[in-house]
Amino acid sequence: MSLFPYDWRIADGYPAKGVGHHGAKVFGTFVCGGGSTMGYKLAGYDHRGGVEIDPKIAAVYKANHTPAHLYVEDIRAFNARADLPEELYNLDLLDGSPPCSSFSMAGSREKDWGKSKVFSEGQQKQRLDDLVFEYIKTIEKLQPKVALLENVKGLIMGNAKSYAKKLKVRFEEAGYRVQVFLLNAASMGVPQRRERVFFIGLRKNIKAPPLKLAFKGESIPFSSVDAGEVAHRPLSELARRYWRAAKPGDSVGKFAEKKKVVGDVACGTLTAQGVKYHHKHCRELVRDEIIEIGSYPTDYGFLDVKPSWLVGMSVPPVMAAQIAHQINIQWLRATA
Repeated sequence: MSLFPYDWRIADGYPAKGVGHHGAKVFGTFVCGGGSTMGYKLAGYDHRGGVEIDPKIAAVYKANHTPAHLYVEDIRAFNARADLPEELYNLDLLDGSPPCSSFSMAGSREKDWGKSKVFSEGQQKQRLDDLVFEYIKTIEKLQPKVALLENVKGLIMGNAKSYAKKLKVRFEEAGYRVQVFLLNAASMGVPQRRERVFFIGLRKNIKAPPLKLAFKGESIPFSSVDAGEVAHRPLSELARRYWRAAKPGDSVGKFAEKKKVVGDVACGTLTAQGVKYHHKHCRELVRDEIIEIGSYPTDYGFLDVKPSWLVGMSVPPVMAAQIAHQINIQWLRATA
C-alpha cells in the first residue's frame, strides 16, 4: 500500500498515517485551492500559508487550510512588501507553481510569450511567461533552505528550453544549486498520467548530496475509481453523437483534451478546461471520479468552485506529498 493513498479524507487528519509530523516550515506561492499545500501537510510539514491572486480561489484555500499568513495579491506586490513576518525568512521550503498556460503543449506557447493578457486568476492583465522569473525574485527575497518550482513539461521542450536555461541560471544567481526532474504522477500513486517538471534548489551554503527522485509505483487504472452507472448531467445530442463515434482513448468532439478514458490504464491529464468522458457510459466523468483521479480528499470543501476546474489547476496532493517526503528525508532531516 502507498504511504500516501489517493483515496483519503481530511477528517483522517494530517500527516498521513505512518508519517511523522517533523514540522518543517513551508510557504506557498500561486497556492490555488491548496493541492500542493495538502501534499506538504500529508508529508508532515507545517504549512504556514501562501500567496494567491484570485479572491474566489483564495477563499477555498482559506476555508480548508486556515493559514497563518495569506496574501491575496499579485506575486509582484508580495515581492515588494517590507512587512512580512520574520518566520517567512526562516523557511525550510518555499513552493511555487506559476501559471503554466504559456508553456503548455496544449496552449498558445510562443504566441503568448512577451504579451500581457487578462486571465481568470484575479482578472488582471499580466504577462504569464515571466511569472517564473518573478517567483525567482521571491526565492531571492526569502532565501529558504529549499526552493521548488513546478510547471508543465512544455517548459523544457522546444523553444521553451531557453526559458528553462535562464531559470537554472537565475536559481544559481539567487544562491541555489538546482536540479530538474520530469516526473509522472502515475508512478507516484496518483490514478492520472500527469507529467510535470520540477526545479528543486538547495541553498548553496547547505551541504548535502544531490536529491534522488525515482518513483516506480504501479499505474492505477481508471477502473479503480470508476463510479459505474450513476446519476449525471445529460449530454447534448451533439455530444452524444461525438461520444458514440469515439473509441476509448479518442477525442470526443473537436478538442484534443476531451477524451474517452480507457478503463485499464490511468486517466490522462485532467485540465481546468478539458472534459473527460466515461468509456462505457454516455456521460462526462462525475465529481467523485474527478476528485480521486486528482488525489484530492473526498471531503474537500470546494465552496462554489467547480471541482473539475480546481483539480485540473492543481498539483495532485499525493504527487506533492511524495516529493516533499523525499526532500525531508534526503535534505532537511539530514541537515537539521
